[in-house]
Amino acid sequence: MNSIDDIILDRDRRNISALRPHLRERFCDDAAAMVYDCPGTAIIVTGFHILAAGATETDGPPGAIAIGQALQKLGNEVVYVTDRFTEPVMTPMVDGKAQVIDFPIVGHEESKALAADLIKDIGPSTLIAIERCGLTADGDYLNFKRFSIAEYNAKLDYLFHDFPHTVGIGDGGNEIGMGNCADVIPNYDRLSVPPCVTTTSHLVISSVSNWGGYGFAASLSLLSGKNLLPSIEEEQALIRQMVDLGGVDGMENAQVYKVDGFTLEENSKTLQMMHDYLAERGIE
Repeated sequence: MNSIDDIILDRDRRNISALRPHLRERFCDDAAAMVYDCPGTAIIVTGFHILAAGATETDGPPGAIAIGQALQKLGNEVVYVTDRFTEPVMTPMVDGKAQVIDFPIVGHEESKALAADLIKDIGPSTLIAIERCGLTADGDYLNFKRFSIAEYNAKLDYLFHDFPHTVGIGDGGNEIGMGNCADVIPNYDRLSVPPCVTTTSHLVISSVSNWGGYGFAASLSLLSGKNLLPSIEEEQALIRQMVDLGGVDGMENAQVYKVDGFTLEENSKTLQMMHDYLAERGIE
């Protein structure tokens, strides 16, 4: 693997790699560099509701925490923002090391006002979304099968509107940040159509969104000269904890120790590749 982008796009099952020509050459490194150069408080949003299971999926929160912990090691403050369907799972996983905010599920205008108030209160330097369903052009929230999940999804897109330093991480086409490629997503098989139209300063694509989160932490590691990634044991323990708290695999719609159909061992293979990539560059 020649880059972190190569690693996080390995074993692509959804054709998200088709978007790679539409992004920066080293999109993960570039996104991390922007955040690295804007120290302060990072807001990280995540949580994707699986309609068939009535629960939040295991893809997203572990990657969000990997990013958050990496940023904390660099001296940043971190605030996680989600909604009432993910907050009960997210808060125990964060374990009091950062604030978790439950953003209300309300109408568009009230959501805009709440988002503006939150930005004012926290004063973030950067915003990062990972595996967070985003608005379509007609103001809905659709899962991969085109069913609306709007009633289960707080309108966190409004945090990102007009904010200067933002990152979106996704693996399907319906996540916050995919608005950067909304005009081309319908041209490719197996991507979510209609796509999310919410844009971000930088877009990171990956075969599994958690892997994009690990890649982001690896890119921060390259910039800082120290390995900020979770260990294999920490990653597997976090996924197990999330499932035990009620999280589900988005492919099987069940409480199993998987992420997007990948077993713990298969997920850890990607994380190990990142550790090896850093070690080859003298970062242990």
